[in-house]
Amino acid sequence: MATLSIHFDPAVIARLTSASGDDTIHVTLSLGGGSEGETAPAVIPHGPLAALMQADLLKPDTVLSFHQRRANRSGRAVVTADGQLIVDGHPSPFPSPSKAAEAVTGNVINGWTLWHTPDGFTLDQLRQKLGTQ
Repeated sequence: MATLSIHFDPAVIARLTSASGDDTIHVTLSLGGGSEGETAPAVIPHGPLAALMQADLLKPDTVLSFHQRRANRSGRAVVTADGQLIVDGHPSPFPSPSKAAEAVTGNVINGWTLWHTPDGFTLDQLRQKLGTQ
């Protein structure tokens, strides 16, 4: 019978223990092969967010959010290492900010101007910074 061994980085354990009941923690498991200490190949971002990630303007595990007062709705998404967005309440990641926003709002909407980083920038503002670098 095969043995399953799961190793968590101490930072993951710290994040899990500090999470509140409303937090969603995403853990990605992959099949490893070979010897201990072997590192997994680096994940290269692709898709619409790739340029922001490669320029270090957006990092994996960044929590994006929005709040629309008039519609009384809000949303939260986490950036994956490969440049997709995992939206709370949805099992599959979304390939673009607008698709993720549409999943939350139920409307076709510009996700680049809707989603905000923790420091208050929209993805569109980050994209504009990228153009000035």
